Parts: sequence; C-alpha cells; structure tokens
Amino acid sequence: MPIAFATLDDLIKHGFDTVIDVRSPAEFALDHVPGAINLPALSNDERARVGTIYKQISPFEARKLGASLVARNVADHIAQAMADKDGSWRPLVYCWRGGQRSGSFASILGQIGWRTDTVQGGYQTFRRLVQGAVYDRPVPHRVILLDGNTGTAKTALLARLAAKGVQVIDLEAMANHRGSLLGGAAQGQPSQRAFETQIALALYRLDPARPVLIEAESSKIGSLVIPPSLWAAMTAAQRITLHAPLAARASFLARAYADIAADPDDMARRLAPLRYIRGHQVVDGWMALLHAGDLTGFATALMDQHYDPAYAKSRKIAAHDMLADLHSDTLDDAGQDRLVAAILPLVNAG
Repeated sequence: MPIAFATLDDLIKHGFDTVIDVRSPAEFALDHVPGAINLPALSNDERARVGTIYKQISPFEARKLGASLVARNVADHIAQAMADKDGSWRPLVYCWRGGQRSGSFASILGQIGWRTDTVQGGYQTFRRLVQGAVYDRPVPHRVILLDGNTGTAKTALLARLAAKGVQVIDLEAMANHRGSLLGGAAQGQPSQRAFETQIALALYRLDPARPVLIEAESSKIGSLVIPPSLWAAMTAAQRITLHAPLAARASFLARAYADIAADPDDMARRLAPLRYIRGHQVVDGWMALLHAGDLTGFATALMDQHYDPAYAKSRKIAAHDMLADLHSDTLDDAGQDRLVAAILPLVNAG
C-alpha cells in the first residue's frame, strides 16, 4: 500500500533505511528527494524507447517491453547495489507519480522479503510539498538582508557568521553562481526545481523563531529565479548595508575572482553584454588591464565604471528599511572580523 505523505516533515522523517528513486538518471539529475539514491528502472534511452512505442504503436507493446527492461535492470541492481543488504533492510521506492516503475520495482524487492513501500504520488508528491513551502505559504522566518556594493565581502561574511551560529541561507552557493555577470561557475547551475528544493529544505531546517541572514540579490541568480515566498520576504526585509573604500573592495574582488580572471578569453565572453551598456571603449579598457595582469586595476575599473553606478541607480528606484550601515576600511581577515563583530549583536537582537 503506497504511503501518503501529507507534509514535508513527514517525508523527510520517513523512517526507512534507504530511499530509492527509480526514475531515469536524467529525471533524477533535475531534482530528487534529499538523500535518495538513483537505481533506475529504465535508463534514459530505454525510457524514451518505451515512450515512443506507447505513442506510435500501442500501450500494450510498450508495457510488455517496459516490464522486460525493468525486470532486467532490477536484477542488476539486486546483484550489485543491493548485494550487501540483509533481510532487515527497509527501502522506500518512488518514481515519477507512484505508478508502474516504482510498483514493479517494489514488488520484486518485496518478493525477496524486504519490507518495501512506495510513495503515493511519487516524486510529484515531493514536488507539491516543496512548492507549498516556496510558492504558497509565507516564509515564517524574519529575514535580514546583508547588502552592499560589489566587493564588500558579503558572501565571505555569511560563511563567517554561519560559523558563529547565525542562521544563514547562502543562495549563491545553492545556485552555484556568484550573483553577478562574472559569477557563473564552470560546472553550471542546478535546475530550477533543484534550487527550490534546496531553499525549501533550508527553511525547513532553520528555527523560525530566530532571524535568517541572506545576501541581498536581484530576483534572479544567473538563470535561476528566487521563488516567490522567499522573494516576498526578502523585498520586505530590513537590511544591514556594508561600506568599504573602493581600493579595499578592489583588493578583495581581485582575490575572490582570481580563478575566472585567469582565463581572459572567458572573461571577454562574460563582459561582452556590457559593450552595449558601457560602450566598447570602456570594456576594451577593462580587458587591457586584465591582459596586463593588473587584476586589482581591472576590479577597480569594473566597479567604478559599471557596478557602483548600477547599484546607485537601483537604490534610487527602491527605498529599503535599513537596520544598520556598517563601515570597514579594509576587507582582509581583520576587517571581516570587525564586520562580523558588528553584525552579530544586530542579528542576535532580532
């Protein structure tokens, strides 16, 4: 009998030894229940083949082929991934909507003697619970935003504050993107669904009675959109704004972006859209500094000629509720420690 999970808490505290996602690797990669392992009932190619036969020939022929493939794949998983499982092992199995793949998989495991159950509604049940958390219900936490111009070490400070016990959500880490035009990571971003899953789980794990510190962002981080419940909380949040001299910010940014600046061709590609905003001459000047190995000069020019004017313009458009303005002359370890010491009482008083 499939298990009906009514809340995210119920599903996360499922009580089984292992959660098995039997969807194809491509489906699993897009998003999955946290902690689940992928033991596909059908591979990507097999799933596509069965689907084609279902549409073009007949559902019966598709089910017959699918059953033979699932049986063969489950046999392989039993001989390999499950070879060390004893009779007391309890797996929870799910597929896309709790139908044939998970049912067939669980039936075979049950015949062996393992106490196996399935998730009613499959992955779609989990997805609805995530959507409820990030689309349908207001965020119950008091959100405080850490704001400041580019290069004010906001992301680094989040990590330091988290180490001090402050509740933090690092959206850029979840999005695998550093938030600016230059922020894309080589391995790419997760899917929108996986991003939302990370956010829902972070909110679930945090104490709603204590404030949560989040870096101020636009509504998109790279290609990913901050879901509406969290975005509403962020737009209404009080802000702690960081200030530092341009030289200190440039020095920090030169260190933080040293990895991507090491590839001038990739940097030129990233900066290309700004040619239509700041002009070819300005961007050519940035690239000349980069090719000359003057990363601090490059960071200084980029902030002075692009990021700082863009921030100033956006702040004129929207007024924000300020909790504090904090200043530091440096953003080295000592400067960051001073800012952490100033932020802690502001957050802990919330």
